[in-house]
Amino acid sequence: MSVLVGKKAPSFSAAAVINGGEIVNDFNLDQFIGKNHVLLFFYPKDFTFVCPSELHAFQAKLGEFEARGVKVVACSTDTEESHWGWLQVPKAKGGIEGVKYPIVADTSKTISEAYGVLAGEYDYDMDGSMIATGPMIAYRGLFLIDKEGTVMHQLVNMFPLGRNVDEALRMVDALQFFEENGEVCPANWTKGDEGMKASFDGVADYLSKN
Repeated sequence: MSVLVGKKAPSFSAAAVINGGEIVNDFNLDQFIGKNHVLLFFYPKDFTFVCPSELHAFQAKLGEFEARGVKVVACSTDTEESHWGWLQVPKAKGGIEGVKYPIVADTSKTISEAYGVLAGEYDYDMDGSMIATGPMIAYRGLFLIDKEGTVMHQLVNMFPLGRNVDEALRMVDALQFFEENGEVCPANWTKGDEGMKASFDGVADYLSKN
């Protein structure tokens, strides 16, 4: 498992479903550099149980991400055809109909591997044949990427553990507050709270008020 915080987000170009049903063959994150923050999240598989709850939760808050200039992008190791099919299934039947942000098809598994969230790896058996040592699907990884393409926040959960979309929004707010004000965000900081200057005097001043 690699830590990408502080490093450039790995580039990729892959098929994706955008706008809830349009398949494109060369989706990439480079198009957002210099323009938008990006929230890229990985999920294990289409047509499962926890995954649709997460995809719908991000869709429900999509307007709030967009108001902050953040592009939300999902990714799994399923094919673009699988993504498209799942998007045609109503929410009441376990589908993700209504999800509008891009869903990337990492069929080669190279994107998940580059981001350090691929569960399993390739190896060789006693006969020299290549085998997979795990399920070869993505953990629940989440990466907040700034406008320069640098990973600023990273979170990885095991399969059973769904993420908190409000926490993802809080991290966006914290990053943008720091970018705009040059002040850092203490524990449990939320939008509207005071930040503090990254100095001993700044910390002391903050603590004296809280």
